[in-house]
Amino acid sequence: MNDATTDTTRAPAAGPGHRPVALVTGVGRSVGLGAAIARALAASGWDLALASWGAYDARMAWGESPADGPALAEELEATGARVVLAQEDLRDPAAPERLFAAAAELGPVSALVLSHCESVDSSLVDTEIESFDRHFDVNARASWLLVRAFAAQFPTQLHGSGRIVALTSDHTVGNLPYGASKGALDRIVLAAARELGALGVSSNVVNPGPVDTGWMDDATRAALAARQPGGRLGTPADVAGVVSFLLSPPGGWVNGQLLHADGGFSA
Repeated sequence: MNDATTDTTRAPAAGPGHRPVALVTGVGRSVGLGAAIARALAASGWDLALASWGAYDARMAWGESPADGPALAEELEATGARVVLAQEDLRDPAAPERLFAAAAELGPVSALVLSHCESVDSSLVDTEIESFDRHFDVNARASWLLVRAFAAQFPTQLHGSGRIVALTSDHTVGNLPYGASKGALDRIVLAAARELGALGVSSNVVNPGPVDTGWMDDATRAALAARQPGGRLGTPADVAGVVSFLLSPPGGWVNGQLLHADGGFSA
């Protein structure tokens, strides 16, 4: 059976006739982790506010895919989810408040999933100050401001069902500003497990290990797969299943954890 009375992984109830609302950042490409998470949550009964920033994708090797957002929204709406799309530059300190204002069209936000990032390879000796600052603006400061905005609007009638999940990485060597700023993200989100516990909010960080979302070449893919105990790389759907569980009612008992959901890559 896969109905609300027998499937304990489904979203928490938000009141008669209403689906709960999740705000998911970093949903710029249909093949990315954010899009996979959105699909899993829509299937589990969530309405979704999806944030992206096309200018970031345009700077990366894969390029911007402006049609992906509307196409994903149409796909999710076909499953019964209501969807709001928002484009925001998370370097702007005012962007998190605007995202919550956009999400409010669907109702109070009871889950926040941080899957956005700034990630530009550079080492300890060749990282530029502007790049370092940009990584911390997006990966650390914006995440803190999003968590703070979530806490400020969290309604008492949803007490016990609040969820925060952030995606992180151990990759620091040769990728200093990304790894360092993700380390700051970890501490921010884990602090929320204690500071927001009285609101009934659980807060966790997920390290998915290497997942091929289009950034790997054949050599990288083969080398990383060879390091996996199971012999294969993780997929966006693998990560999305973990996030969906953490947002579910039984997932609320997992709190304050940095989970290596990476197929054993870190073992």
